[in-house]
Order: sequence, then C-alpha cells, then structure tokens
Amino acid sequence: MDEKKLLPILKEQEAQAAEFVNDTDKLEKFLERLEQKLNLIPVVGDKLGDIPILISLVRAYSKREYTDIPLGSVIAILGGLLYIVSPASLFTDAIPGIGYVDDAAVIALVMKMVHDDVEEYRKWKKENGKQILEK
Repeated sequence: MDEKKLLPILKEQEAQAAEFVNDTDKLEKFLERLEQKLNLIPVVGDKLGDIPILISLVRAYSKREYTDIPLGSVIAILGGLLYIVSPASLFTDAIPGIGYVDDAAVIALVMKMVHDDVEEYRKWKKENGKQILEK
C-alpha cells in the first residue's frame, strides 16, 4: 500500500489515540481487546509480529514505567493499533489472504515512523531484565 494513502488513515486515529493516552482504564481495555484479536490473526509477515512490542511499549508508558519516548510517538503507535481494530479498515479482515494486508501496511508505516523509539524500548527492557513477549 502507498504511504501517501496510509498517512491520512493514521492521522484520523490520532484524536482517539490522544484520548487513550489520558485515560489509562480506557487504554487498558483497548489493549486487552487488541490482544484478544491478535490471538485470532494468522501471522502476516513480520509487520503484524511487531504489534506485541508496540502494545508492551504503550502499556509501559501508560503505567509510567517507561517514559523515554516522545508523546507524538506514543500517539502514532496508538493510532496504528486503533486502526487494527477499526471497522473502517480498508479491507475486511474476513477476506482470506488480503484481509490483513492493510493492517500490516499501517503497522509497517508506524514502525518506520517510530523505529528508533521502539529499539530504545527493547534495549531498556533488556537492560532492566523485563521479558519481551512477542508473537
């Protein structure tokens, strides 16, 4: 998918993402719902495999365990994660083979945007003996 088409999609999720950053209960319910959906998603390349670390990072940020990340990066991550569960997905997830292509493309774009922040988080987790659970 074309990055120029994905950026507006991601931008649409930012308002809700910003709300979640300020409401830890709402955020936790969303992350739990996303984790449940993840259990139903077949692996689609390595892009959807990045979702668990993104969830972990957002959860650690919301609990104030890890705050060495710009708020804009957290909002970008949340925007991508919100898209995964959004009924406004470009392709319905029920379509075999292509149902998750747009989800993977959005997560790939998010990872491109926040790659260095995610790598710093991975490093922090390793240095602090925290297990990284990834699919």
